[in-house]
Amino acid sequence: MLRARRQLGAYYLAGYAVECALKACIAKRRKRFEFPPKRRSVEKMYSHDLDTLLDVAGLDAQLRKEIAANPNFAANWNTVKDWTAESRYQASGLNGKDMYNAVAGPNGVLPWIRLRW
Repeated sequence: MLRARRQLGAYYLAGYAVECALKACIAKRRKRFEFPPKRRSVEKMYSHDLDTLLDVAGLDAQLRKEIAANPNFAANWNTVKDWTAESRYQASGLNGKDMYNAVAGPNGVLPWIRLRW
């Protein structure tokens, strides 16, 4: 997407990769054939909100610890944290290259999550 100069698409898909990675962490925590105890639990798993998914994945405390210890990671998280599923409908102002680097680059959010799934 970046090579095709599709900034908005690159921004959206990079954020979506983070969402999918967090959902992989959630899936790892579930046992095969386990039925979630409450409807609200399921609704949280289907969320597109990264903070909600971090909580359900049990990674929120680890994220805060990493942010405190690693300023480069903290800067990357600050870029990623504002992503929403609705970002694909925004006309402009979103930088796909910055988002991609924050997600996949050095001290990126995706490599950090991958260590936990």
